[in-house]
Amino acid sequence: MIGRRNLFFALSLIIIVPGIVSMVTHGFRLGIDFAGGTELTVTFANHPALPQVEAAVDSENASGSVIQTTGGGYILRYPPLTAAQTANVQTDMQNKLGPMTVQQILEVGGTIAGETIQLSLLAVAIAAAGLLVLLSIWFHNVPGGWKAGFQFGGSAVAALLHDVFVLTGIFSILGKVLGLRIGEIDAFFVTAVLTVVGFSVHDTVVVFDRIRENLRVSQRLSFEQVVNLSIMQTAARSIITSFTVVLVLAAILIAGGPSLQGLALALMIGIVSGTYSSIFNAAPLLVVWRKLQPVR
Repeated sequence: MIGRRNLFFALSLIIIVPGIVSMVTHGFRLGIDFAGGTELTVTFANHPALPQVEAAVDSENASGSVIQTTGGGYILRYPPLTAAQTANVQTDMQNKLGPMTVQQILEVGGTIAGETIQLSLLAVAIAAAGLLVLLSIWFHNVPGGWKAGFQFGGSAVAALLHDVFVLTGIFSILGKVLGLRIGEIDAFFVTAVLTVVGFSVHDTVVVFDRIRENLRVSQRLSFEQVVNLSIMQTAARSIITSFTVVLVLAAILIAGGPSLQGLALALMIGIVSGTYSSIFNAAPLLVVWRKLQPVR
């Protein structure tokens, strides 16, 4: 498997490069959390179900999205609306679904949205840096000491960034190039990215931990052979675990409402990418790094 690493690296590039091009040239389809907009918190006297509200949320004035709250109410999200447009939206919703009480109208400005973007990027950067340090410490006791530990940590972070680029690139294509609402970037998407970061590192650490154990008990094997053996021992477990999670997410994607479909799709893409990168990218990259910078 390690002998085919160039094929696996090339496949990753084929997936990542179009996404990067899309991000650079088109950007993202931003939701209210990032682009700013108008948010209405409402309740209905007739207690309509979520699918009914989702079907009614779009009006002649604006296209919106719905989040159901724990108290039986709903949060209606729209692009920035004027006072007249907001009033028209309320009238339209009442005509479709009956009497409605508006509990709160919130205007999310561009400044708040910009701060949200900065904090999201900072969270990913801090996670990557922290994981690099943590994994370097965790694996410093393998042959080669701290230098080898840094190689383990660096390879894991590279796999993590691979998954982030795959996920963000695909959503850029879905949202901006194809114009699909499911490709919208919102707070749920940020949650998905951070979840994928954790999942990716977990999967990679499982493989790396097996490499560390095999280095202790299989000293007559070369490093490349040890890595290949470790991948073969852990691949089935990682793939089966990920497959079961993807099945659940697929059910949510098919049966869930629009407010959950974007989150489910993002998690599906991230988990599939994380499983792939931990097996076919992180460990092979570690072998390449070890060949370029041998350790004793």
